[in-house]
Amino acid sequence: MSEKISRRSFLKAGGLVAAAATAELAVNGGVPQAKAQEGLGKVALPYPAQEVGPAKALKAGQTQNFNYPDKDSPCILLKVGKAVPGGVGPDNDIVAYSTLCSHKGCPVTFDAAAGVLKCPCHYTIFDPERLGQMVCGQATVNLPQVVLEYNAQNDSVTAVAINGLIYGRQANIL
Repeated sequence: MSEKISRRSFLKAGGLVAAAATAELAVNGGVPQAKAQEGLGKVALPYPAQEVGPAKALKAGQTQNFNYPDKDSPCILLKVGKAVPGGVGPDNDIVAYSTLCSHKGCPVTFDAAAGVLKCPCHYTIFDPERLGQMVCGQATVNLPQVVLEYNAQNDSVTAVAINGLIYGRQANIL
């Protein structure tokens, strides 16, 4: 014969189980203990470091195309000519972005006269001086910015990560 349990008792027991599970996750940083010990709880994959080129070779308003973090991810390196947020190099004026528009993945190009990155498909404009901010158009998010590092000893600019999701991907590292 089975014992009947009241709704109130059932809810109390369920609340205690949920509280215990939450406490376990909080203690282990959101990763169950077995996974934390095995290192299986990683959610971010490491980006490869990739040298893009020498900083002194670029002139203000000049661009250089490269692929990062893999061969299917076209990017653009740009020397703005004045210090900008996220800029690297001797003058903190070198930035890089994915050239896949965040709206539909069309290839954006740099308009030197206007100093902006433009998408020819749906006329979205991105500002490279303001972290790839979407200025106007159909896109709803900024252009993914390639995180760069500068080595003054050998004048090299290296791509090390991406801020934002590359169009058409569930993760930037495949």
